[in-house]
Amino acid sequence: MAAHDVLEQMRSAHRGVLIVDFGTQYCQLIARRIRELSVFSEICTPEQALKALGSGRYGALILSGGPRSVYERDAPRLDPSVLDYGLPMLGICYGMQWTAHTLGGEVVAAHDAAGREYGSATFSHDGGADHPLLKNVPATSQVWMSHGDEVRALPEGFEKVGQTQSCAFAAAWNPDRRIALLQFHPEVTHSIHGDKVLQNFVFGVAGLTADWNSGSIEDDTIAALREQIGDDGEVVLGLSGGVDSSVAAMLIHKAIGDRLHCVFVDNGLLRHGEREGVEALFGRNFHMNLEVVDASEQFLADLAGVSDPETKRKRIGHRFVEVFREAAKKHQRAHFLGQGTLYPDVIESVAAHGGATSTIKSHHNVGG
Repeated sequence: MAAHDVLEQMRSAHRGVLIVDFGTQYCQLIARRIRELSVFSEICTPEQALKALGSGRYGALILSGGPRSVYERDAPRLDPSVLDYGLPMLGICYGMQWTAHTLGGEVVAAHDAAGREYGSATFSHDGGADHPLLKNVPATSQVWMSHGDEVRALPEGFEKVGQTQSCAFAAAWNPDRRIALLQFHPEVTHSIHGDKVLQNFVFGVAGLTADWNSGSIEDDTIAALREQIGDDGEVVLGLSGGVDSSVAAMLIHKAIGDRLHCVFVDNGLLRHGEREGVEALFGRNFHMNLEVVDASEQFLADLAGVSDPETKRKRIGHRFVEVFREAAKKHQRAHFLGQGTLYPDVIESVAAHGGATSTIKSHHNVGG
């Protein structure tokens, strides 16, 4: 059951911020920072952006950073027509470079490691106390840089509003189009006043309202699950007894009751009493349909003689998929697979929304 499908039904009438993921591993952090301002945010790939903007749900656009160069043939690109929507826009790092390059500015590529900038830097600006993007941001402050390419000349209509010692255009602004560009990362805590910059963009530039909160997420999620699964749909869910799958199981069980079929896999690597604890809690206490599969011999055989951690993770994940596939065959009416996965695991394995984020490491509970 895709998290995106549930989110699709959870969106309210509140106008939020659409974040285009160009491959940064900070993308979820950007979304979190916006939601901390009580404004809804959602992430999409560059390919999904036009359709998402056409829905009319968004009042602002943020283009994330990314590890690529705008000059690479397979670098992520956005349809330039997104700029015609006229939404307030913030380009961060690669997002700044893509915007400048697309609108006719000059972007210089770093050809070796010496040309890259990574780490803290001192940002100074002359935007003034009332600048819509830099209001309440001190004239000098610490920011976090992580880039190779950089903008050498701004497109027409843009003005320079900030720099660091090694980056001439660390911040730029187009007042007519309400487009802000930042070479540094305001979403990370290393950028001391980055939260103020994001707040200025969301409320001062985009004029959005702080009318979203997470207080009703449980009720909204249960309602969305009921709508998606339907009155007679069934779900097979892999239940480990950990926080992630347990929360998923409880939410789905509240939504559809006995039409949830939980599968607990004994992989031969459990803690003492772990299997019995799961059976007692979810089977006897919460009265869930729970099937216990003893696949310890298969898992141990898969891992025999394997020392590479990544190979181990891949083999464990693959075996889990095979075990769940066999269990699902017993429930022909179950057309949904339920899974509880912590966002950091998804981020490290692959972008949750299908984007270009680089893999850090695989996780057994992210598709094997």
